[in-house]
Amino acid sequence: MPLTDQHRFGMQLAQMSRGWRAELDRRLAGLGLSQARWLVLLHLARFDEAPTQRELAQSVGVEGPTLARLLDSLESQGLVQRQAVLEDRRAKKIVLCTPARPLIDQIETIANQLRHELFEGVDEADLKTCMRVHAHILANLEKS
Repeated sequence: MPLTDQHRFGMQLAQMSRGWRAELDRRLAGLGLSQARWLVLLHLARFDEAPTQRELAQSVGVEGPTLARLLDSLESQGLVQRQAVLEDRRAKKIVLCTPARPLIDQIETIANQLRHELFEGVDEADLKTCMRVHAHILANLEKS
């Protein structure tokens, strides 16, 4: 059975996502962080206020126990700290520690450089069209 454009699109999107993340991971290898750990740091840095462990897990897209192991590792490196939530004894807020800031700046610098390289020669109008298509597919996914 021949592949349709929809099949090709899905396969190409998955390949691009894996390739992009693998290349970023390769470039970040010198920082001594696994892909999962630098991803947690980036998500954590984007919150205006320290999120709860549950909010961070939701943002990163991982299950609570998986995040707990990642946070154990980041905490042992002195990059994050868990703080009790007064209103809910079971909840913990996750706070970035001072040594994490320069590391996050390095991650973002490397990620921005890669993004710049990957979008080299991509027309702005094509990018907007692609984003519109992705947004539509994401909206259809949310209806599922």
